[in-house]
Amino acid sequence: RQILSLEAQTAELREFAEKENLEIAETFVEKKTAKVPGRPIFDEMITKLENSLPHQVGILSWHPDRLSRNSIDGGRIIYLLDTGKLANLKFPTFAFENNPSGKFFLSISLSNAKYYIDNLSENVQRGNRAKLRRGEWPGQKPLGYVYDHRLRNIVPHPKKAKIVKKVFEEFAD
Repeated sequence: RQILSLEAQTAELREFAEKENLEIAETFVEKKTAKVPGRPIFDEMITKLENSLPHQVGILSWHPDRLSRNSIDGGRIIYLLDTGKLANLKFPTFAFENNPSGKFFLSISLSNAKYYIDNLSENVQRGNRAKLRRGEWPGQKPLGYVYDHRLRNIVPHPKKAKIVKKVFEEFAD
């Protein structure tokens, strides 16, 4: 599901770059979550920026939350702007200017992305606890089960459950 989203973002960004007369020197596509620091492709991009001449390169991204949803990576981006290693950031879905107020609003946007992901995690955990209290299965259904929309819960699959049961019985023997 994510690959289609990444492809769509890349296509839209190429169109945006053409419209804005921006030259894309290199493309970095990170498939790991921006929630935690230590993404290899993001780190490679940041290292290249840190080693570049001042005011030579910028970043084109779909939205600030595509770059970072953690405080370390967000801080690294803002620091590169402060030191002049990163000339600019461009987003088709977010307005940003490389000045004090622009960096302030960028930091708010990055902090908002962190808050969103942290809050989402808490909400999912709370929802899973509620499902357990109601006797429902939290998370993905196990092999041999199917989701019943009427019951809003999982039930044994009519055919696959028998096969899974037989596999476990034969393994136990």
